[in-house]
Amino acid sequence: MSLKEARTYGSIGAVLSLLGGLIPRVGLLVTIAGMVMTLFAVREISNEFKREDIFRSYLVALILLLGAFLVLIIAVLFGIGAVVFKGMPFRAMEEGFWALRHIIATFLVGAFLAWILFLLGSYYLKKSYEEIADEIGVDVFKTTGSLYFLGTVLMIVFGLGALLILAGKILEIVAYLSLPEKVENGEG
Repeated sequence: MSLKEARTYGSIGAVLSLLGGLIPRVGLLVTIAGMVMTLFAVREISNEFKREDIFRSYLVALILLLGAFLVLIIAVLFGIGAVVFKGMPFRAMEEGFWALRHIIATFLVGAFLAWILFLLGSYYLKKSYEEIADEIGVDVFKTTGSLYFLGTVLMIVFGLGALLILAGKILEIVAYLSLPEKVENGEG
């Protein structure tokens, strides 16, 4: 495979992972398919330059990001489960706000742990994209990684982080479309 195929896989994967959140019912599957295609693209770039660390950083990022989503889903399910199975809405009316402390605490702890995993995952994504930019010379990859990381940092403080991550997703598409078909310096 060549960088041409990495460009195709990466750009389609980035588009799918961006649009997956907008598609009802099967959006999660579309997002995962996009992530896998992007993983294939990074693998091809890594192989082209004989730099296993590029792929390894991206794989660690992907595992951490998926783990963060899993932690967040579990926290939400535990919170909902406490409400449904223990009749919390009815007890909350009797006992006041303190009856909801377990639900709120579970969600906050889960959200914080998920944020830590998102932060670590976005760091490794940034690292992988910086290494790709250094090898290929497409600086949009560096910008994409920086936007992901900064967006994740700001996510816990401001909703502005979500806008930066969205901008990073859009630039990720541009970065993959900017890949050259062949390596100019003859390393590939």
